[in-house]
Amino acid sequence: MQAAQGFLYIISAPSGAGKTSLVKALLERDERIRVSVSHTTRAARPGEEDGVAYNFVDLTEFDRLIEAGQFLEYAEVFTNKYGTSKGWVESQLSHGIDVILEIDWQGAEIVREKMPEARSIFILPPSREELLRRLTGRGTDSDEVIAGRMAQAESEMSHYGDFDYLVINDQFDTALDQLAAIFTANRLEMAVQQQAQQSLLAELL
Repeated sequence: MQAAQGFLYIISAPSGAGKTSLVKALLERDERIRVSVSHTTRAARPGEEDGVAYNFVDLTEFDRLIEAGQFLEYAEVFTNKYGTSKGWVESQLSHGIDVILEIDWQGAEIVREKMPEARSIFILPPSREELLRRLTGRGTDSDEVIAGRMAQAESEMSHYGDFDYLVINDQFDTALDQLAAIFTANRLEMAVQQQAQQSLLAELL
């Protein structure tokens, strides 16, 4: 059986929707999926390993990679820069690995322009009340901080219609099953199966 080309997935969500937990559980379930490890100019935090949490580079190297066209997308966040390696993503896809980019809606727009075949998934919380509860967390943040987080989340959620799939993270296991089903369904598309099952199809027909 020949390995079919992998799919590129963009997964976006507002803070508090549970995206990180869902993606982590999906990776544990499916060994054919990888999450892209971004390049960043920020310093590594205690316990972070280079090449695992991020690819840590200095500003000069990051700008060199930009000039060389090595990023699918990049952005500056609070004076630090973050970017997605185009070469790494393409290498994984060519080996039949599905790749997830965990980026915001703005980064998603940029990637879709460069790779229109990418699938995009937006994850939403089940209600405003539940989102507020998740953002409130341990109760140590001020009302002003929480209000700012809610406003940011509302702004991000308004872009859900730009995506191909929508998953509501109410019951975690259900949301995980739905997320996994998207990956499975895409692998069963006719063109993908024709490539992956060439030998079987030739034998049967």
